[in-house]
Amino acid sequence: MVCHECDALQDVSHIPEGETGLCLCCGERLFKNPKSAIEKPLALMMACVILFIVANSYPLLHLEITGIERAVTITESAIIFYTQDSPELAMVVFLTSVVFPGFCVFSLFYVLISIHLKKQFLFVRPLLVWVGRLIPWGMMDVFLLAILVALVKLAALAHVVLGLGFIAFVALVVCYAAAVSSIEMHVLWSKLEKI
Repeated sequence: MVCHECDALQDVSHIPEGETGLCLCCGERLFKNPKSAIEKPLALMMACVILFIVANSYPLLHLEITGIERAVTITESAIIFYTQDSPELAMVVFLTSVVFPGFCVFSLFYVLISIHLKKQFLFVRPLLVWVGRLIPWGMMDVFLLAILVALVKLAALAHVVLGLGFIAFVALVVCYAAAVSSIEMHVLWSKLEKI
């Protein structure tokens, strides 16, 4: 293992559960082996799967401007950008708010179930590699901030009612952040090696 701080190579064979691996050269944290390394992230990812489905199935908000009503889901927001001649923005919104987070949520859930059941499911290793690469690109929190800024600006112009999708999306952002922060990739890889 390589220290992210001083780039020193480390030989980390086993860290007991509940302990933290430190760099021998600079003392920086290499990784942690939490007591509930699989159970806690699995529970959070299960909640994320449910919240992701709800957030993408139900409208984020209902707008009423001069008698015209419109309900918008996350995917429809990307479609609106596309129909307004902004295909690049539509692609960025769709990829970073639906595709990448959805892939990460469902893939991590699949990997964690595989490890929890101690069964080697198909494509677990490639999925874990891709998840490690795509987690930084899932920007649901940035999309949530954009929605909140738009709500502040729209409040004076239109009647806005938050939908079930918005509540689920906020809960999803919180659960996803908690789940990703509780996952130690090194621990997942070492547990996969033992299956």
